[in-house]
Amino acid sequence: MLNKESLQKIDREVAKYPADQKQSAVMAALTIAQDERGWLPKETIEFVARYLDMAPMAAFEVASFYNMYHLEPVGKYKLTVCTNLPCALSGGVHAAEYVKQKLGIDFHQTTPDGRFTLVEGECMGACGDAPVMLVNNKRMCSFMLPEEIDKLLAECS
Repeated sequence: MLNKESLQKIDREVAKYPADQKQSAVMAALTIAQDERGWLPKETIEFVARYLDMAPMAAFEVASFYNMYHLEPVGKYKLTVCTNLPCALSGGVHAAEYVKQKLGIDFHQTTPDGRFTLVEGECMGACGDAPVMLVNNKRMCSFMLPEEIDKLLAECS
């Protein structure tokens, strides 16, 4: 289900815990699986659960609780815009509206070409850098005014 490289990465995560607590690596394993697949279909979550000797429902509970896991396909670039109160007061809502207008989509939608998915995010812990955006759950972008958003979108095109 997952390639050899991903399984080796999961094994490294599992090795950080006592042998009888492999399930402690579930968040890392789901992230690794998602990095390979782009999202987490039910079969992939079940595979990860079996690999970690845990109930598939327990792995699904983790995948469905945290917003960094995708249970449906997303675009090549998932853009998460923080609209929590501090960011909202510092332009986060305006940044989100600008991205919506530029891409022609709303939150939780993907552009027709499959390139971008837009998500509304909660606090990212960078209130002083507002408005902030997260690209593919890994790259934090700060001070996202229209000019910076345009640069980011061009870079991702």
